[in-house]
Amino acid sequence: MRNLVYYVAVSLDGYIAGPQGEFDFYPVSADQSEWINARYPESVPAHIRGHFGMPLDTPNREWDTVLMGRGTYEPGLAAGIVSPYPHLKQYVFTRTLAPADYPQVEIIDGDPAKVVAELKQQEGLGIWLCGGGNLAGQLLEEIDQLIIKTYPVVAGNGIRAFDGAFQPTRFQVTERREFDNGCQITWLNRV
Repeated sequence: MRNLVYYVAVSLDGYIAGPQGEFDFYPVSADQSEWINARYPESVPAHIRGHFGMPLDTPNREWDTVLMGRGTYEPGLAAGIVSPYPHLKQYVFTRTLAPADYPQVEIIDGDPAKVVAELKQQEGLGIWLCGGGNLAGQLLEEIDQLIIKTYPVVAGNGIRAFDGAFQPTRFQVTERREFDNGCQITWLNRV
């Protein structure tokens, strides 16, 4: 059975992006970028792979499927990038985009938990929940692992990592790593 992994950057106060979707306030370092590119190459969008010297055909290591909410998909779309992860099966959960207009991705106007339950039964690598907070809140019961990149920054406001009903859910830390910029990546499995 495949796992759903929420791999996401977050501020110290629990925001994955600013109020307008900004994420450029996260300090990035060369050692962190190099490590991420090697460990999770599938998380690097196709249009910036060349910038890191990464071939477009770099094999996926962990995931072969990515899930995005409309807010996560929108910044790329606004820049003309309709298929940010062509090396993955891409699902965008939205009620406002017409599937016929975006054939490079699968537009889903339905229950995310039902879709994920079906995806978990299929053969393949893991499923990456790329964002956003609303979708993560809807999928909390389906998330098997969290990989949280916590940056030493307070955002003050923005898009929360989980936006939904009060639903305390326990996870156990299994690994942690720190980088030169102060970012800590923590791996947590559902208890």
